[in-house]
Amino acid sequence: MDDAAFGALAQAFREGGAERGFARLAERWLAEKNYPALFETRLMAARVAAGLPAILNGPPEDLDPEQRAKYEQAQIAAARETGELFLRDGQIYRAWPYFRAVGDPAPVRQAIAQAKPSPEEVDGLVEIAFHEGVDPKRGFELILEHYGTCRAITNFNHFPSPEGREESALLLTRTLYADLLANLKRAVESVEGSEPQTDSIAELIEGRDWLFEGNAYYLDTSHVSSIVQMSVNLENEQTLRMALDLTEYGKRLGEMYQFRGEPPFENVYEDCGVWLRAMLGEDSDAAVEHFRAKIEPEQDPYGDPPAQALVRLLVRLGRYDEAVEVARERLADLDPQRLSCPTLYELCLLAEKPARLAELAKGRGDLIAYAAALAEGAAA
Repeated sequence: MDDAAFGALAQAFREGGAERGFARLAERWLAEKNYPALFETRLMAARVAAGLPAILNGPPEDLDPEQRAKYEQAQIAAARETGELFLRDGQIYRAWPYFRAVGDPAPVRQAIAQAKPSPEEVDGLVEIAFHEGVDPKRGFELILEHYGTCRAITNFNHFPSPEGREESALLLTRTLYADLLANLKRAVESVEGSEPQTDSIAELIEGRDWLFEGNAYYLDTSHVSSIVQMSVNLENEQTLRMALDLTEYGKRLGEMYQFRGEPPFENVYEDCGVWLRAMLGEDSDAAVEHFRAKIEPEQDPYGDPPAQALVRLLVRLGRYDEAVEVARERLADLDPQRLSCPTLYELCLLAEKPARLAELAKGRGDLIAYAAALAEGAAA
């Protein structure tokens, strides 16, 4: 920077004091689009106005409440101004730290929703939108669009919040389903001479076992298996129906592609198919018995996954009384941190049985749970 710039700044301070000098410096940074320097200048001006040293390490001390409030307001205003300037220039990644500092993600969320990022910008937007939770759904869309199904599946397992999760699962399932359907249609057309007039995978493969001869498959089998296993924790009907179709496809794959899942979904396509049908209101009694049969006589002290799954299934079906009994028999002594289903106490309240909760709490010497039961209307 040349001497003239320093001279002009010194003159501004001499003629107009600190206020004029900082204003002149801010004008320079705005013209150069040096927004971080503008932010520091705004803070320095606020410190001087509050009677603090121009350069200060750490938070200011010895301020009365009124001075502190003014300085904090100046900090917020400076951060917001800087963030807005970066957004105006399309630099969302650089704007985010300033809006994060003031606890206002809305402007960045809006900018991400409207952005058409270049390949160089995608990583930054995914970091903000998905990993930092500003807009997980939009972040997931960017992952799927720019990095493909494999990375999207991996990231879905670490979805940062419930918000947008079901919508993202639907998008992911729909994308995989469409790719598999298109590949199957091409295979049928190559043999039969015409494309099947159906958009249902289950309908297309019905009666066409030849499609699977010689261990044939039509999409990455690990992707199909992952989507099916993911689906048992979802609720959207469209997602569940597509996932159920995928189980019908998966059942027909060769033995080498029958990946083993975690209990009680060891036979991924068969077990998940039973679960999904129940979620869609089909054969729910059979599903309950299917998963009840997976519970071993010997109690599992490390979590009892089959019992927990049965409880989750019963809760999803609204069969709370049965869920209470399964939890009482199998899960009552487990550390709540090991549970992926509601606790026994929570199940009593879901079943609208505060008296049952009170009985269990007294038996376990748990005054806190007993108080909860009384608060919910159990007789003293």
